[in-house]
Amino acid sequence: MELKLNSENFEKEVLNSNEPVLVDFYADWCGPCKMMLPIIEELANELQGKGKVGKINVDENQNLALKYDVMSIPTLIIFKDGKEFKRFVGVRDKNELLEQF
Repeated sequence: MELKLNSENFEKEVLNSNEPVLVDFYADWCGPCKMMLPIIEELANELQGKGKVGKINVDENQNLALKYDVMSIPTLIIFKDGKEFKRFVGVRDKNELLEQF
């Protein structure tokens, strides 16, 4: 299951994580974000033990969206060792995302 991320838990769950974290920056009203939802859910299940998957609602966490220069959604960022490792913008194939883990 994917983590619900926000300003309060982002540092603990993402920046201080011992495993890679895929962060989905999304909004409830975003059509392409809705298209990514089943893929994000599948990744959360498949990556258990290898990494984590979290979601950040950009409308509720504008400060994090600004901090990571999220200009369009969905934006997916993989963090490794607390740093941005890889960024994807727009709808992506599950295997393309899996390859980065």
